[in-house]
Amino acid sequence: MTRSAPALRSALGLAWRAGRMPLSGWMLVTIITGIAPVVAAWLMRQILDALADGDRELVTLILALALASGLQAVLPYVSQYLGAQSGRAVQRQASAQLMTAVASVAGLRRLEDPGYRDRLNLAEQVGQAGPGQIVMSLAAILQSAVTVSGFLATVLLLSPLMAAVLVGATIPEIIIQLRLSRSRAQVMRAMTPAERRQMFYSALLSDHAAATEMRLFRLGPFFLGRMMKELERLQQAGQCADRRSLAGYGLLGGLSAVVAGFGLWWAVTAAASGAISLGDVTVFVVAIMSVTVSLSQIIGSAAGAYQSVILFRSYSEIVTAEPDLSLPARPRPVRPLRHGIEIDDVWFRYGPDQPWVLRGFSLFIPLGQTLSLVGLNGAGKSTLIKLLCRFYDPDRGAIRWDGVDLRDLDLAGLRERISAVFQDFMRYELDVSENIGVGDLDLADRPGLVSAAAGRAGLDDVLSALPYGYRTLLTCNYFDQADRDDPHTGVLLSGGQWQRLALARAFLRGSRDLMILDEPSAGLDAQAEHDIHGQLRVATGITILISHRLSSARSADRIVVLADGRVAEDGTHEELIVAAGGYARLFSLQARGFAEVGR
Repeated sequence: MTRSAPALRSALGLAWRAGRMPLSGWMLVTIITGIAPVVAAWLMRQILDALADGDRELVTLILALALASGLQAVLPYVSQYLGAQSGRAVQRQASAQLMTAVASVAGLRRLEDPGYRDRLNLAEQVGQAGPGQIVMSLAAILQSAVTVSGFLATVLLLSPLMAAVLVGATIPEIIIQLRLSRSRAQVMRAMTPAERRQMFYSALLSDHAAATEMRLFRLGPFFLGRMMKELERLQQAGQCADRRSLAGYGLLGGLSAVVAGFGLWWAVTAAASGAISLGDVTVFVVAIMSVTVSLSQIIGSAAGAYQSVILFRSYSEIVTAEPDLSLPARPRPVRPLRHGIEIDDVWFRYGPDQPWVLRGFSLFIPLGQTLSLVGLNGAGKSTLIKLLCRFYDPDRGAIRWDGVDLRDLDLAGLRERISAVFQDFMRYELDVSENIGVGDLDLADRPGLVSAAAGRAGLDDVLSALPYGYRTLLTCNYFDQADRDDPHTGVLLSGGQWQRLALARAFLRGSRDLMILDEPSAGLDAQAEHDIHGQLRVATGITILISHRLSSARSADRIVVLADGRVAEDGTHEELIVAAGGYARLFSLQARGFAEVGR
C-alpha cells in the first residue's frame, strides 16, 4: 500500500488539474445521491407509523418522499454526465502528460529497453482511463459511505448487535477483494509482453509496408498462428483470474445472504414481541439491505481503485523518470563551429552484456571537410553517427565540439546545428508539404522554401503533379478531413521518391554546422545519385557521408575506413588506392562488378 501512495496522489492530482469544476460538481452530486435513500427510508417510516396511529395529515411527508424519490431517479444521470465530463478532461491531460514525457526522452537507449516498452504499453492503456477510474471508484466509495453512515446509524439505534454483525462481516470481504485486485493487476503486468507481441503480429497482417513480403512468401498463416498463440495465452491468463474472482465473489455472496437472513429473522422476531413498530421493521429491512449492498460497493470500489492505482504506477514511472542522458545543470551554449569536431578514444557498446562496437576510436574532423565513412556492416559507422547526435553517450572517451565535450553543451542547441538524412528515415502519414516541413518546423509554413527544397532534391515536378500538389496525403490508410469525398487523393510514393523527399527535408534545414548523410542515395538510380551529390557538395560546415557505394565515397575530401571499432585507414581516395589496403580491395571488387555487368 505504501508503494501505491505516490501513484494515488499523482492520479488524484492529475484529475484535479484536468477539470476542477466538473470534478467538484461530481463530488457534490455524489454526496447528495448517497443521502437521498436514507432520507427516503426515514420518510417512509414516518408515513407508515403515522398510518398505524391513524394520522391522515400526510401531504407534507408524501411530497417530501416524492422529492427524495425524484432526486434518487435524476441524480445518477447528473452524476454520469459530470463524471463523463471529468473523464474526458482527465484523458486529455493524461495523454498530453504521458506523450510529453516520452517525447522528452533525449536518447535512444531507454526506447530500446523491452522493460521500458512494456511499462509504456501498460501506461498507454491505464494512463488515460486510470485516473478517471480511480476518481470514479472514490466517488462510488463516498456515495456508499454516506448511505452506509445513515443506515448504519439506523441499525445501531434499533440493534447494536446487528450493527456489529454487519461491520464484522465486511472483514473477510475486504481481504478477498484486495487479494483479487492485486492478482488481476499482477496478471496484467505479466501479460504485457505477450500483448505487445500479439498486437505486433496483428499489425503485420494488415500493414501495407509488410504486404509485399507477407503475400509473396505466404506468411499470413504463419503470423496468424503466432498472433492466435499469444491471444490464447492472454485469454488463458484472464480465464484463471476470472475463476479466482468467481470463487471469491461466490463466497462473499453466501456471506451476505447469511447476514441478511439473520437481520430479517431478528426484525420479524422483534416486531412480533412488540419491541419495534411496523415503521421500524420497514426502515430496518431497508437499512440492512442497503448497508449490506453499500458495504459491498465500498469494498468493491476500494479494490477497483487499488487495482487501478497499482497499474497506474507504470504511468507514474514513465512521467516521473529521470532523464536518460546526463544533462548539465548549466549547459554551455552551442556556438557556430569554428575549428572542428574531435572524437577522442571513444569506446561504446549498447549494453554491459553486449560486445564493444567502438574500441578506442579517435578522429579529428576540421570545419569545411567532407568525410566519408567506409566499412563492412557492423563496423560502427551508424553508431558513430548516433554518438555525434548524442543519442547515446560514450562509455569511455569524449566527443568535443570546438574543444567542448558534447555532454557539457545544451542538447537542443547541439541538435539544432545538425542536419541529417538517416538510412531508416521516416515516412510520415502526412501530406507532402508537412513531410518535407518536418525537416525544419520553423520554415514549414513557407511554401516557397518547401518547394525549393524539393527542387534541389529533384522532386518538385513529381510532387506538383500529384492530385492536390503539395497538399496531397502520402498514405492510403486514411483520408484527410479535406478530401473525405475523394478516395483517390491518398498517394504512395516509390522508394526512390521517398529517398528524395527525405533529402528535401535536409535541404530545407539548410546549411548547418554538421550534415550527416547515412546512405542518402541508396534508393536512387545512377543519374539521380550524381545529381544529388552535386547538390551536397555545395554544403558548408562538416559533411559526413556513409555509403556502401565507394563511387560516392571517392568524391569526399577524406575517407576513413572503420574495422573492429577503430580507424583502420585514413586518407584520400587516391592515397588509399596506393596503400592497397582494405579500401582498395573493396573498391576493386565493386569496380570489377560494374565492369562485368557492363559486358
